[in-house]
Amino acid sequence: MAAADAVTAAEEQDKWLADAMALVQHNAFFMHRALDNNNLRDALKYSAQMLSELRTSKLSPQKYYELYMKSFDELRKLEFFFKDETKRGRTNADLYELVQHAGNILPRLYLLITVGSVYIKSKEAPAKDVLKDLVEMSRGVQHPIRGLFLRSYLAQVSRDKLPDVGSEYEGEGGSVNDAVEFVLQNFTEMNKLWVRMQHQGPAREKEKREKERRQLRDLVGKNLHVLSQLEGVDLAMYRDVVLPRVLEQVVNCKDEIAQYYLMDCIIQVFPDEFHLQTLESLLGACPQLQTTVDVKTVMAQLMDRLSNYVASTPDVLPEILQVEAFGKLSTATMKVIDAQPDMPLVGAVSLFVALLTFTLRVHADRLDYVDQVLGACFKKLEGRGKVKDSKATKQIVALLSAPLEKYNDVVTVLKLTNYPRVMDHLDYETNKSMAVTIIQFIMKNNTLISSVDKVEALFELLKELIKDSEGNPALDEAKDFQEEQNLVAKLVHLLKNDDDTEMFKILEAATKHFTEGGSKRLSLTLPSLVFSALKFVRQLQFRNATDESPVSPKKVFQYLHQTIESLSTVPAPELALRLYLQCAEAASDCDLEPVAYEFFTQAFMLYEEEIADSKAQITAMHLIIGTLQRTTVFGVENRDTLTHKATGYSAKLLRKPDQCRAVYACSHLFWNDDGGTQDGERVLLCLKRALRIANAAQQVSSASRGSSGPVTLFVEILNKYLYYFEKGVPAVASSLVQGLLELIMTETQSEKTSKDAAVDAFFASTMRYIQSQKQKSDASGERYGTIQI
Repeated sequence: MAAADAVTAAEEQDKWLADAMALVQHNAFFMHRALDNNNLRDALKYSAQMLSELRTSKLSPQKYYELYMKSFDELRKLEFFFKDETKRGRTNADLYELVQHAGNILPRLYLLITVGSVYIKSKEAPAKDVLKDLVEMSRGVQHPIRGLFLRSYLAQVSRDKLPDVGSEYEGEGGSVNDAVEFVLQNFTEMNKLWVRMQHQGPAREKEKREKERRQLRDLVGKNLHVLSQLEGVDLAMYRDVVLPRVLEQVVNCKDEIAQYYLMDCIIQVFPDEFHLQTLESLLGACPQLQTTVDVKTVMAQLMDRLSNYVASTPDVLPEILQVEAFGKLSTATMKVIDAQPDMPLVGAVSLFVALLTFTLRVHADRLDYVDQVLGACFKKLEGRGKVKDSKATKQIVALLSAPLEKYNDVVTVLKLTNYPRVMDHLDYETNKSMAVTIIQFIMKNNTLISSVDKVEALFELLKELIKDSEGNPALDEAKDFQEEQNLVAKLVHLLKNDDDTEMFKILEAATKHFTEGGSKRLSLTLPSLVFSALKFVRQLQFRNATDESPVSPKKVFQYLHQTIESLSTVPAPELALRLYLQCAEAASDCDLEPVAYEFFTQAFMLYEEEIADSKAQITAMHLIIGTLQRTTVFGVENRDTLTHKATGYSAKLLRKPDQCRAVYACSHLFWNDDGGTQDGERVLLCLKRALRIANAAQQVSSASRGSSGPVTLFVEILNKYLYYFEKGVPAVASSLVQGLLELIMTETQSEKTSKDAAVDAFFASTMRYIQSQKQKSDASGERYGTIQI
């Protein structure tokens, strides 16, 4: 039904416009004929009848504009006729008097303005007198739409005839003061007409009227544009005359649409230097606007213009400082917010975003200003808890992101004491997202966090990432949890300071925060701390730090021990074992035997008490053996204890093949080429024990499956024999190699042995290697010469 009514209304508008256009065209035809015949009386008669069509109240502003433009074009032709009429001896004063005999006021005034334009141009009368008369006479039309278009016509035809500085009409025709007075008076009356539109008609058509008013707003705004183009309007006149009069009209009209549009016009049409010198007056009007006016956008545009002005003209920066622009803008922002207690939170935060953007562009070096803006925003947010409005949240993120993007340095942002306070008001997910952004900035710029205070400040910003808090979802359900914690772990390696004492304090501070983060985070974040501390230990070792140093390697190892112990709450025994072994190796490099022994002890205890999975035991055992083989710090007694433990646990693994491989790996614990332990007998003992276990594995396979398994273990042991044989281990004689070769040959030819192409290829490759060594003419060839294949 509504759609049908709308179609009908639109059709009616088209019909009314067509009828009016036809009458305008009809009368214009007779006017043209009269003009061609130099018949002034008929020309005025038909032009008045043509202009009478503008008296209609039926048309919408859009349709009325089309009718007005058609009439405007015809009036231009009439104006040329009036000029020619003066050449034929008729005075402009006579014409000016004659057109006032038109019957209706609207046609009369259009004709009067048209003649007035010619009158001013002829200079037969001072421009100021004619203009004053025209603007006063135009008050006779008080219908909003008709009056607005009439005054728009007056402004249009007079704009090039104002007695401006340097104008041909200046002097006897008046001064720039007269020009300004004329435009201001016309502007004031037009604004009153425009505002009056809002209060005419039924309440149900309010939206329609507002739409129509927005269509007409440029008619009013053109007056301000004319003022801005006057050469004689300098800063003094603008400050003392123009701005006060315009602002008075803006404030007193008490109309939301008019106030917003006119404030926007003032900001856009007048020069930046004028705004700078009249900032207090302009800002003083903002709190006086209606509470429904979008003041935040108005002020944001003003701040944006001023900051662009400074960016394009750096020389004006001293002027900005002189007028105390920041202080005035900051005060005005707070006054606007206080004056509008019902302003939505998003509006208030948007104002702070605009103010902060201005501050960062104009006063980037004044961190106290930046922090002051953040503090004002925090005061507004205080007591509200977590912000739930998505639009306000978006603005808070924009506020927090601005300093990061401007300084491109998180360390600078950490100096802003109000930054974390504002960030606290973000909901959990948004806060966490902001924390991730901060870490990414640090990583991107490779920013070093080099003091305990900065670490504390940074972790305060990142607390939603590094510790549990109210409102957190279950971490198992949280998206991207592992990626986020990996980012935190990477961050640890940028916590650095060349001063040993400060670096150790940084590690302790980071550990305190991480250990409060809950068991699920520890396994992802603590390892990075351990490796950062190990790197620190090696730096201390390089600098020859001793126990008397402010921070000694021993002290760092004590810290490492405590840190890894905290993983027991997770629990993560396999990870803890790996970290203990890393620390043991580092302690060995620092020549700290008791410390290295303690770390190995902890690793064995974890193996005994916590690691029950057979696959995990295999991995752990080989890690222990490999680490123990690389450590060279132990004396005979401690080394015997540890190697005994390692070989003992190797032989107790669940599966025979795993036992075999672990035991022959233990052989490396007794032979070190770098001048360490070289006990050939114990090497041989390990290899023989591995061989017995391999035989037992074959028997188990035969008993359970009816056939022996492949000879994989035998070939692997053969390769170990060959390794030590080449190294010249006395106990590993060629006869032992020969015996093992024959055993493998016998097993491979046995029908009970399972066939495996990979094992056969492995054995064939080993045989080719032996053959190649036999063919050498050096010591290797001589050593391998006794082996028969």
